[in-house]
Amino acid sequence: MLTPQQVTVGRLLEAPAGAPEFVVDVIAGRQGLSRTVRSPHVQKTGLALAGFHEYIRAGRVLVFGESEVRFLESRSHADRLDITRRLLEHDIPCILSTAGLRPVDELVDACDVSGVPLLVTPTSTGTAIAAITARLEEHLAERVSLHGTLVDLLGLGVLILGESGIGKSECALDLIARGHHRLVADDVVDVRRRAESSLEGTAPEAARFFMEVRGVGVIDVQALFGVSAVIASKAIGLVVQLDRWDPTLDYERLGLDERWHTLLGVRVPLVRMPVAPGRSVATLVEVAARHQLLKARGYHPARALVDRIADMQRAETERGE
Repeated sequence: MLTPQQVTVGRLLEAPAGAPEFVVDVIAGRQGLSRTVRSPHVQKTGLALAGFHEYIRAGRVLVFGESEVRFLESRSHADRLDITRRLLEHDIPCILSTAGLRPVDELVDACDVSGVPLLVTPTSTGTAIAAITARLEEHLAERVSLHGTLVDLLGLGVLILGESGIGKSECALDLIARGHHRLVADDVVDVRRRAESSLEGTAPEAARFFMEVRGVGVIDVQALFGVSAVIASKAIGLVVQLDRWDPTLDYERLGLDERWHTLLGVRVPLVRMPVAPGRSVATLVEVAARHQLLKARGYHPARALVDRIADMQRAETERGE
């Protein structure tokens, strides 16, 4: 289920854990902190203040730098009233004034009346835009929750998918017990898109580092194996789809053709792994991860084998001539 891409102004002002300090004061429109921001992009308002209101994009934070503040200060009282009235007719979640600059009283009063939060930060414009954009990207990243298991195998995030009861958790537990792989999430994996081509997976807060193992029950992986056996989040670099063995299907033998799994618009390498009695799924998943790491470094074993055979055949032909 996709998470709606919006965040309230009030929540946006809450500092995420580990984030650099970003001081913001609400000087007007506090009753509008429940207004929602729907875009990770901010906008400057220079053209809008000059009358080009078509450049205002709904749902975006408006940033006032020194040029916008000084422009309003240079206008007459009547012009200020008209400009602020026209500005606040648009769907503006909040206005952020940077460098400690307090906007003109007409804008302060209008924001109080209309319920548009007016924020002031002592941070310079460029730094403030970078800070607020980072928070917006954190809150507004596209998200989806999946039924699966995510493990960190040798630094590669491997998302294991498959029908219920096929052995995803048991596979992950076997890998973790080997001592050099880590659990990220089991049963439910929360995935969010970071940037244009990166996916990050984590576990829901309440279930973090817990696993359900049939026949044993719920286990705490961190308590059983130590802090080195778990990690809070991981970029997803490979998807392994576990399928029940079907003798009528022709499974991949060489691996020349690349397969992909598309998630939130991002393509991730895919391996379809048939599960059958006698096959060590954990070992096969680990081999798939090592194989993917080799390919990421530029070595493709299947292509190397085909090239070697072609070279041998070419040499045989030349000797025959």
